[in-house]
Amino acid sequence: MIIAVASGKGGTGKTTVATNLALVLAQEMKIQFLDCDVEEPNAHLFLKPELKNSAPVSIPVPQVAQERCSYCGLCAEVCAFNAIMVGKEAVLVFEQLCHGCGGCAYFCPEKAIREVDRPIGILEHGAADSISFVHGKLNPGEALAPPLIKAVKETIDPSSLTIIDAAPGSSCPVVEAIRGSDYCLLVTEPTPFGLNDLAIAVELLKKLSLPGGVVINRSMGGEGEARIESYCRREEIPVLLKLPWDRELASLYARGEPAAAHLPEWRSLFAGLGKRILDEKEAR
Repeated sequence: MIIAVASGKGGTGKTTVATNLALVLAQEMKIQFLDCDVEEPNAHLFLKPELKNSAPVSIPVPQVAQERCSYCGLCAEVCAFNAIMVGKEAVLVFEQLCHGCGGCAYFCPEKAIREVDRPIGILEHGAADSISFVHGKLNPGEALAPPLIKAVKETIDPSSLTIIDAAPGSSCPVVEAIRGSDYCLLVTEPTPFGLNDLAIAVELLKKLSLPGGVVINRSMGGEGEARIESYCRREEIPVLLKLPWDRELASLYARGEPAAAHLPEWRSLFAGLGKRILDEKEAR
């Protein structure tokens, strides 16, 4: 089973939920944790894995043999990302725009284009006690996160329950991270921004036909929380857990310590969350 943990906006506590859930479920089953927030991975700060292997991740980009090129412009026509510009006497390749689709090389009538690898980041493997851990780190300034996220997901172990920590928001990196999951957990907060971005994330789940549920973090009751619950009822998406505002939790977070490892009441909350997710999946 693959459980993705996402959020419509940053700062809702998505990684807190993902890491604590992994720690609790690891007491009962084989767990794999994938940090797919490759632009800002931070799950390792809480799970503290021993990283044993590192490998570069690249995408293919075009390299043009100018002496063979007839400057017909077909490569630029087929490029949906404007990564190639053809002049009268030269072809310019903008590598940062290239998505590595290979269309330019395939359609080149002169066979003047070959593909070469361009590094975009690294993949690191390790373990945090019994939890198998993988994350990607995108190179600084690199614009293309999805190919690296795809490389992280290629390590999925079918024999484990896999937890994916996605990037915040609802852009292409999030789509790539949660696509193919069995269940998606959306973490929100009881604020106007939290509700607005939760609604966007719920629409994304609908587009991808993914079942999901909601965790309300920093729960304190009040009008904001009531609005989120009302919205979830209308959309028929279950609120699986409310995590109360807790100063001690904030203190642990600041020290990079997961609450489930120190506070029995929080361990119980996340154990209940794991059971509800598995029950929800079974009921569908």
